[in-house]
Amino acid sequence: MEDTPGAPEQGLPPLLIEAVRYAEDRHWEVAPGTWLIDGDGPARCSCGDRHCELPGAHPTTEDWRRKASAGPGVVRRWWTENPQASILLPTGRSFDALDVPETAGCLALARMERLELQLGPVVNVPAAAGQSGRRLLFLVLPGTLAKLPDLLRRLGWAPGRLDLVGRGEGDWIVAPPSRIGAYGFAQWARPPSALNRWLPDAGELVSPLAYACGRAAQPARAPQPAAQPTQSAAAR
Repeated sequence: MEDTPGAPEQGLPPLLIEAVRYAEDRHWEVAPGTWLIDGDGPARCSCGDRHCELPGAHPTTEDWRRKASAGPGVVRRWWTENPQASILLPTGRSFDALDVPETAGCLALARMERLELQLGPVVNVPAAAGQSGRRLLFLVLPGTLAKLPDLLRRLGWAPGRLDLVGRGEGDWIVAPPSRIGAYGFAQWARPPSALNRWLPDAGELVSPLAYACGRAAQPARAPQPAAQPTQSAAAR
């Protein structure tokens, strides 16, 4: 996903360049999303909802899934018409995503790399309204939603006990370099490359992700008070 010096892409809007690359290089379907409008006060979503929960990071129409395209020419036209639109990638088609808090995701990512597990691209995005921090999205083969509850049960976790969410059919992820919220951007923690073109199955990643989510959710132990000297010790 690196720019080539002297390429004709130079000078074009970054969102247009990346949207076309996702379609052309990875054959991912792409759809234009909302965008942020700056002005007096906080940036607001182009949808016009002052209380939008995903400002600059959601579809513009209800039939966005039907219109999503992997055709580079179509994608180029969309972002030529609106170079500010965020880049949405539908899940449940070319890939699904395992969505975890950033702290747990980084812990799991380090462990996966030590174990030399096959990894796909990983996206780092700001959390949605009502959440805190950022999130890591691990791209995996489609079909995750149907089997994720059973995979967690086998590891001893009831569905809903961990902050580990599957993103599949009917959902989407916001792709870099889209801007999300007033100050955040989608970024690649592990960018798409020739080395991660083949995506892992969710079953290969759920165990380290569940372990990291469970560990990150454990409350920190309260410091133990210092032992008070006994009367006999104090009299010495």
